[in-house]
Amino acid sequence: MATVVMAGGGTGGHVLPLLAVARELKARGHHCVFIGTRTGFEAKLVPSAGFPLEFIEIGGLNSVGVARSIRTLTQLPFSVLRARQMLAKHRPGAIFSMGGYAAGPVVLAGLWKRLPILVMEPNAIPGLTNRHVGRFVTRALLNFPETARFFPPGKSVITGLPVRPEFFAIRPKARETKLTVLITGGSQGSRRLNEAAKASWSYFREAKFPVRFIHQTGVTGHEALAKKFAETGLEGELLPFIDDMPAAFARADLVICRAGAGALAELAAAAKPAILVPLPSAADEHQLRNAEAFSKGGAAQLVLDSQMDGGRLFEEVGRLSSQPAQLKRMGEQARKFAHPEAARQAADIVEASIVN
Repeated sequence: MATVVMAGGGTGGHVLPLLAVARELKARGHHCVFIGTRTGFEAKLVPSAGFPLEFIEIGGLNSVGVARSIRTLTQLPFSVLRARQMLAKHRPGAIFSMGGYAAGPVVLAGLWKRLPILVMEPNAIPGLTNRHVGRFVTRALLNFPETARFFPPGKSVITGLPVRPEFFAIRPKARETKLTVLITGGSQGSRRLNEAAKASWSYFREAKFPVRFIHQTGVTGHEALAKKFAETGLEGELLPFIDDMPAAFARADLVICRAGAGALAELAAAAKPAILVPLPSAADEHQLRNAEAFSKGGAAQLVLDSQMDGGRLFEEVGRLSSQPAQLKRMGEQARKFAHPEAARQAADIVEASIVN
């Protein structure tokens, strides 16, 4: 059996699909080694999943300040050399990359060693790393058909984004007296969603609205926010990070979140209705394009970041709560965006590309 290097990290949206494919490859007898950074979520998620993790030092280049860009460019040659040493140590038969700044040096080192490079691009517009290496990849695994134009003809295949099987196992939830609302800005949290939620608490309390919150705030500001929530007397829990997100989805009647590809794949797998608030700073407005696709498909309500505040959050939750049939339809429509075989297909393609 072969060793496969899994490259990528930073956010949970990059790490979790890598883990899904790694689990599938491991079940087939392959050995998966992750390469990432100490500051990304891979540092927590990968070891807890039982996979080895090697570290490089690298930062972002896209949508960062001048100082950060200069620092990253200075780190890049050393990170590529370090990644090349790791590849020589582990002798992989292929590299599987989710893109992102953590994957860049590993992919460049893999090209240097002429290894098969398989990239997964979850968004309609590829990220910086995948755009730059697109013409050199062995295969590109895509979530949207329109993304194929960024890769050589014949190199692309639509697989969808791998999602943990626990999301697909979530059963339809019977409506209870209280509406359970899950709010998550991703693994790092969202200041906009946190502020909107905080501003909405007085509306829910004054209206005596039957609601229960599950809110992933991110680490920054969690303590102060949780203290304020405790003072409201509302039911729920605020957590810096939710370790078991499928369990949180199973408890939720409605999800309020950003519109990254990972979040939408989980919504689709779990068949959950959502209020989507796209991150306005996302490269090439890819979150807005993602949210528009779900909204047009009847799977979600789209609210622009600039329009999301406490009053709007309360208004949207109240409106949807009063229309249980619509909530049910939205969940059913969300499931139509799901790709239940994405991890298996990705593993098939990786296996077919491995070199001895």
